[in-house]
Amino acid sequence: MLNFLPDLHEGHAPITLQQLFGNALEALDAWEDERAEPMVIFEDQIVPIGTVFERMHDCTDILPRTMADIVTDTLTRAPGSAEAAIVTFGDAARIATAFTQQRRLCGEAAIAAFLDHHRVDKRRPA
Repeated sequence: MLNFLPDLHEGHAPITLQQLFGNALEALDAWEDERAEPMVIFEDQIVPIGTVFERMHDCTDILPRTMADIVTDTLTRAPGSAEAAIVTFGDAARIATAFTQQRRLCGEAAIAAFLDHHRVDKRRPA
């Protein structure tokens, strides 16, 4: 995990990390199929959204309604998590992490299929 992101303090995230989490949720919501994992910027560093979500797993702060709505909208695309209660940043982070991991796997499979299909020498395995 990247060590320049702020740490939680007794389950509470600093406001800068909460804002970064909101930016990551918006990037997740806008993530189009077949694209690489979105990135957000924190103190002039580019951070994958999955890293932000992982950092917030243990956050006990109450999630603002606007962010909860984004997570709920995302869940409509991932029906397996539809029953999950979203109260804290940690709840949302765990759901967003699972969704991000699922999207990464789909993206990696698409990339592998594309490379296999466009291989120059079809006789050689990838």
